[in-house]
Amino acid sequence: MFKTNDYFGGKVKSIAFRTDTLPATIGVMAQGEYAFGTNQKEYMTVTSGSLTVKLPGSEEWVTFPAGETFVVGAKQEFHVKADVESSYLCRYE
Repeated sequence: MFKTNDYFGGKVKSIAFRTDTLPATIGVMAQGEYAFGTNQKEYMTVTSGSLTVKLPGSEEWVTFPAGETFVVGAKQEFHVKADVESSYLCRYE
């Protein structure tokens, strides 16, 4: 069954599900800046809007528009800015 997640006072919400091969979440982010930690390797694809991300070990912020994917290793922290309401698909390895 689906599991819903609610973060940052409801500004980030996701629904967990299982793809044919990997667990995943589909979610939405309100405008704002957020820090996330990973347990597993994550492949995060922006599906609408855009996300500006500071990946682990980097000092630079990089913007990923809809259709682009970034990868974060397991046991890492990364930072995300959403300038507009945006959605994403996150697959876990």
